[in-house]
Amino acid sequence: MKRRNTLSILRWISLGLIFVSVLILGQQLMQYSRMRAVLPPGLTIGGVPVGGLNAEQAGERLVQAYGIPIELSYGNALVQVRPSAVGFSLNIETMLAAADLQRITRNFWVGFAEFVWNNLPTPQPVPLSASISQERLRDYLLNEIVPRYDIPAREPIPDPETNRFTAGEAGTALDLDRSIRLIEEALRSPTNRLVILPYNRTAPTRASDQNLQYIIRQIIQDHDFGGVAEFFLLDLETRKEMSFAFAAGETVSPDIAFTAASTIKIPIMVYLFVTRDQPLSAAMDKNLKLMIEVSENGPADTILNAIDGDFAPVTFTEDFLRQIGLKNTFLGGYFYVGAPLLAQYETPANQRTDIDTNPDVYNQTTPAEISMILDDIYQCAVFNGGTLRAVFDKAVTQQECIFMLDELSTNKTAVLLEAGIPEMTRVAHKHGWILETDGLIHGISDAGIVYSPNATYIFTMFYWSENQLAFDPTNLLAADISGAVYQFFNAGE
Repeated sequence: MKRRNTLSILRWISLGLIFVSVLILGQQLMQYSRMRAVLPPGLTIGGVPVGGLNAEQAGERLVQAYGIPIELSYGNALVQVRPSAVGFSLNIETMLAAADLQRITRNFWVGFAEFVWNNLPTPQPVPLSASISQERLRDYLLNEIVPRYDIPAREPIPDPETNRFTAGEAGTALDLDRSIRLIEEALRSPTNRLVILPYNRTAPTRASDQNLQYIIRQIIQDHDFGGVAEFFLLDLETRKEMSFAFAAGETVSPDIAFTAASTIKIPIMVYLFVTRDQPLSAAMDKNLKLMIEVSENGPADTILNAIDGDFAPVTFTEDFLRQIGLKNTFLGGYFYVGAPLLAQYETPANQRTDIDTNPDVYNQTTPAEISMILDDIYQCAVFNGGTLRAVFDKAVTQQECIFMLDELSTNKTAVLLEAGIPEMTRVAHKHGWILETDGLIHGISDAGIVYSPNATYIFTMFYWSENQLAFDPTNLLAADISGAVYQFFNAGE
């Protein structure tokens, strides 16, 4: 009897245990069913935790996370940008579909067994699927950031106390391509939403032509120069040219006729190489050096006479100067005292009635035209092209043009054009001045190519005064102006 009772008790205990087990299993099954109805625990979509959420809740969380404005830091400015403003949009359905596959493709009972034994696999993260309009992003930066937050470089401006240019100020310019890449990375991150925009330093632009003209006029006034002065500038790299003139300190139209004096020896040298090949004879080479380096007139006459006899100045004018397009430059006779006037020339420059520098009837030019000769030599020497090669073809060679620039570079005077620039700067130039028939100097000039650090440029200056043009004051004036022009091209040097 007692044993029967014991068996009965054990039976009820077994039934109770079975009941409890079934109850626990049922609860586990219900919990797993609920869990299977939502996204797997630990799942992330685009880096955003969405485990345990249904599709709608997961979508809302993604929109919330990626809808937070990104912050753009540019200099001292901090700008918040809505992702939609730059064309960012989430592909919600694509990501949710990829996430749901991890829920429905797994066998129910295998998954339940893993759940019971607490051995659920870690779900694979779903990568972000989104689109970004680079066009809208670029437009936003160009229209909203660049105009407001770029800092333009400031050009050098005249310093009235020194008659020089200030150094100018560097600016900043947004690095557009790098910025786009960084912003795209931030838009695709749910946590790193700050972008420090990269930028480049921009060098100060060159001072304006008007400011250069202002400084030169100021220098003229400071030196109390009341005569006529004309200047021609050509940047040989950009091909930008400037030309301006002053009379009694007031601006006048350029292209004034001046006595060419020894600057005419530049085209005479070119004429020699058009008619003669290298190597020159020893005698001709010596005359060339005396004409250019020492600026003697006799060797210039000898060179011309050797080319075409008694009427060489006329053929030089008609057959050379006019062929290369010079209308205001001529040589009407030889240099020697008492030389006959072989031809008289009327030019657009010497027929002006508003300005008269009483130019020599034997020998005239304008700053622009003597500069044109220098440019022709330079184009031939550096590029084997230009007017000389076009007009005379093989009669003048690139090597001869290089030789001519070297010869002009030996003309070391340390005055006028050279006086205002650093001593070691290469200057290929020819200066000129003469005693007029009244025994006075009325005109002084210098024309040359300056090889400066930031630019190679032609600068030609002509000065004339009705009264005696004393050399020392004029040289100081020319040096100050040459220095201002050098600094115009090399602010900060």
